[in-house]
Amino acid sequence: MTLWLVRHAKVLAEPGVCYGALELESDPAATRAAAAALAGELPLGIPLRCSPRQRCRALAVALRSVRADLPVEVVDPRLAEMDFGVWEGQPWSAIGKEVLDAWTADFWGHRFGGQQSVAEFMAQVSGAWQEHHQRQEDAVWITHAGVIRGCELLSRGLGGALQSHEWTGTEVPTGAWLRL
Repeated sequence: MTLWLVRHAKVLAEPGVCYGALELESDPAATRAAAAALAGELPLGIPLRCSPRQRCRALAVALRSVRADLPVEVVDPRLAEMDFGVWEGQPWSAIGKEVLDAWTADFWGHRFGGQQSVAEFMAQVSGAWQEHHQRQEDAVWITHAGVIRGCELLSRGLGGALQSHEWTGTEVPTGAWLRL
């Protein structure tokens, strides 16, 4: 059973901007290129699940435009990126060290930006992960870096009370994927 974790294409935003729940458009050319590359790799008729963010939905639409055999994507809010609250749309450089240190000190429980903790985010991802394993079928998830990282951790049996140094793993570039 293979899970294709696909990260949306490059977004149209200044480099270094904090975004998770923020609706950002993806670069159309990068989206088409990612869809073309992925299309040649996927098995016939594989089910698609997609984050509700427009940058992910755009890639799902582009992928289906070059692969008519793929079913209509199921939009799954559990595949959405972490919500960074008041820091959404702000440059990471504008977020004070003391704010980042508070998050690092209580990485699991702190609601960075006042919105969502890593514990809440991982519960969201874990629900989708468990459902995928119950289905016992190959699938494609078009999603975000945080969800991909969360799935990678879950695949290694790490899903609870994470410290900031444990939130490491394979960096999946925009428009690329990881197979688990």
